[in-house]
Amino acid sequence: MQKLIKGMVLAGGSGNRLFPLSSVVSKQLQPVYDKPMIYYPIATLMSAGVRDIQLITTPHDLPMFEHLLGSGSQWGLNLSYKVQHAPRGIAEALIIGKKFIDDSPVALILGDNIFHGELKLTEELAAFRNGAVIWGYPVDDPERYGVVEIDDHGAVLGIEEKPKYPRTNLAVPGLYIYDHTAFERAAALTPSARGELEVTDLNRSYLSDKQLKVIQLDRGVTWLDSGTHESLLDSSRFISTIEKRQGLKIACLEEIAYQLQYVDEEGLRSAIARMPDSPYRTYCESALPE
Repeated sequence: MQKLIKGMVLAGGSGNRLFPLSSVVSKQLQPVYDKPMIYYPIATLMSAGVRDIQLITTPHDLPMFEHLLGSGSQWGLNLSYKVQHAPRGIAEALIIGKKFIDDSPVALILGDNIFHGELKLTEELAAFRNGAVIWGYPVDDPERYGVVEIDDHGAVLGIEEKPKYPRTNLAVPGLYIYDHTAFERAAALTPSARGELEVTDLNRSYLSDKQLKVIQLDRGVTWLDSGTHESLLDSSRFISTIEKRQGLKIACLEEIAYQLQYVDEEGLRSAIARMPDSPYRTYCESALPE
């Protein structure tokens, strides 16, 4: 029997690229149009059926995330929290979350990554048994990211972290699926020159065992990394444009929870009742049956 896949959202880091905004509030609590940034990665996991989620953040920001998100029960989720005391890398999240993950597979997503379109995450989670799954997204500035090289059949040839001369333009977005060996692999890593346990090194560990799979995202998918002032503004503009044209909200957690039957009508009404009068409340009310 397949174990239930758990979810992790990494919302730590110093957010230096967003200074001075990040000196006021966590990067992942910045607004992306009409919602806090953290709503978007949570929505990605929720929409793929992941309901047991641990959020990892800094000691300073933890109370604000707890105040915003609570236990997650209002969305039919089980949310828990852990602290990363210093920005020691994405792979360290798997060490911090060892007890939470236990021997289950885990879907790890970065708190500043926004996806829109068909990721095939639901299908990948349903079919997942072992190894690791990452995604590849074509960009025009691959030297800023982890970059993966694949052959004509989709087999992984190599993966590099921010290469000066990239061999490919396929960047690796901040979404990963790992099996139960992820903790041992992360714990065995050597910190990089910048003192971090690099997720690229973790992925190389799976690659060396021929257990790394890459999903290429097609042109119908948008990936936004909202970690700079420019990309944060671009993300807000993108979300605003889509929502205004379609009349539908992206990453409305109450709507997702109701549509996927994580909460019933009474649960949705209860969540709405706790909201102040606002356009967001009005939208959630429109999801209720007439």
